[in-house]
Amino acid sequence: MAVFFISVLTIYTLINLYLYFKGLNAIPALQTHKLLYAISFLLFAAVFIIAKIIEAQHSSLITDVLNIFGGFWLAFMLYGFLFFILSDIALLILKVTGTLSSDTIPLFRKWSFILTAGLSFILITGGFINALIPVVKEYNITINKPAGGKKSMRIAAVSDIHLGSIIRKRSIKKLSSILKEINPDMVLLLGDIIDGEIGPVLRGDLLQYFTCPKCNEGLYAITGNHEYIGGVNRTIPYIESKGIRVLKDEIVTLEGGIQLVGRIDRDASRFSGKGPLPLNELMKKADTSKPVILLDHQPFHIDESVNSGVDLQLSGHTHNGQMWPLNYITKMIYDVSYGYLKKSNTHIIVSSGYGLWGPRVRSGSRSEVLLINIKFDGVTGKE
Repeated sequence: MAVFFISVLTIYTLINLYLYFKGLNAIPALQTHKLLYAISFLLFAAVFIIAKIIEAQHSSLITDVLNIFGGFWLAFMLYGFLFFILSDIALLILKVTGTLSSDTIPLFRKWSFILTAGLSFILITGGFINALIPVVKEYNITINKPAGGKKSMRIAAVSDIHLGSIIRKRSIKKLSSILKEINPDMVLLLGDIIDGEIGPVLRGDLLQYFTCPKCNEGLYAITGNHEYIGGVNRTIPYIESKGIRVLKDEIVTLEGGIQLVGRIDRDASRFSGKGPLPLNELMKKADTSKPVILLDHQPFHIDESVNSGVDLQLSGHTHNGQMWPLNYITKMIYDVSYGYLKKSNTHIIVSSGYGLWGPRVRSGSRSEVLLINIKFDGVTGKE
């Protein structure tokens, strides 16, 4: 973990230094006010880190505001870096080809800065608006196994709520209204319910606003990596105090012999020294002649699910990149970074998540709630 945080902090620092010098070289007026510019830039760059440090000690409205502001700075870091890199490549090409003279380079830098700031603002603003409008993504699948007399089931699955300083009461009440509208039999929370430090959640008792009165089959959850950041010994008891059962490498048998398998998140070993059971060991307790639904926060090693006789795997974690073009990176990392895949007899669905991490910006994906309509022992089908 120490190596991870040092690496992240190093990258964070280098990107901010790059942006600092790009601004300094592009705007002549900053040359005569270097100290003021340096102090202002340092405050912008440090606010997200400062917010997290203060939040760990004492959560308040001030830390909420700092987190929101710092999140927008993270978004600007991404787009500022990308667009300035592109402008540097363009500048190099123009220099090499002799298209740009030394006298016009300052003008090029000035307009590169203006375009970068403008395009970043448009993407961040659009992504902010987009993040406020969650959608319901519906899938229709068939599991060719008997479930007693039960012929169908409606499951709502929600991943990556990230309750905390940024995702608060309004968002969780909106989620509850969506669940009321779609009227599922059961709700499954696929990890990262809590963003990190639980202080901001406890301060407003945010999960009290999460309701699904007609979910007769129950409310179940698994841990994500973020449940461990603020201390799993605090996050899990709080979640369970709201009537949500957290499955920790456990199997629950529902009506009709349907089995719900919930895994501990794979990152648990980083924080507690103990990771999840291997899936093949956990599945020894399952009856694969009956439907098996696996909840696994991170969609790694899909073949293990296929080989273990899982009928439906539900995952999240990826946010589908959250901000363009990061969605292209998640596609390279995961077998399924978003959406639906059927492999042999196993259906895999990965959600882009309901909430957000860092910036309240979604420029590369949508906030969503999954609605999965399952038919048992019918003709194989897909959405």
